[in-house]
Amino acid sequence: MTDALASYLHDHLAGSHFAVNLLDSLHDQYRDEELGAFALSLNTEVKQDQQTLQEIINRVGKAQLDLTEAAGWFAEKASQIKLKRDKSGGGLGTFEALEALALGIRGKWELWQALPVMREYDARIPDFDFEKLATRADDQFLQAEEQRLRFAPTLFGKAPRERSGSSPSRKYPSRISRTADFRDEEAG
Repeated sequence: MTDALASYLHDHLAGSHFAVNLLDSLHDQYRDEELGAFALSLNTEVKQDQQTLQEIINRVGKAQLDLTEAAGWFAEKASQIKLKRDKSGGGLGTFEALEALALGIRGKWELWQALPVMREYDARIPDFDFEKLATRADDQFLQAEEQRLRFAPTLFGKAPRERSGSSPSRKYPSRISRTADFRDEEAG
């Protein structure tokens, strides 16, 4: 019988290896630009989150999958994302890489939301500050999304269309609703 929690945690760890490889590629490609500095900074935070996740895995136990094989598969997929640059400074590969990164960070946010719920039923999960980790993941998502959307005008069009009465710039929600708030509403 497999341990679903261990498998779930190992899947997230493999995803974090993908993120590190992707961020390394972005940093190498855009070393002297804002995107390179962003990738370097975010990579530091992702590695810290990896350590936190590894501590949880050490308490929960190993999954029956070969982590090296899973990490290798993700690394191969990361290398297949071609970070092509065009004359204007950003290509479709960079845009898609940033989108994949943002989606992975959103998945990490989901992990940090789920673990306190699981902890109520599984004492192997340590009592970490999952709310703080979720807030950091939310901040990381917003930063990645900002970087991704910076490439959109150059890649998909020359200038934003003027809309009557509204600014062409995108407004980001500061936070997405917290699962804990949802649970409180269900209980009430």
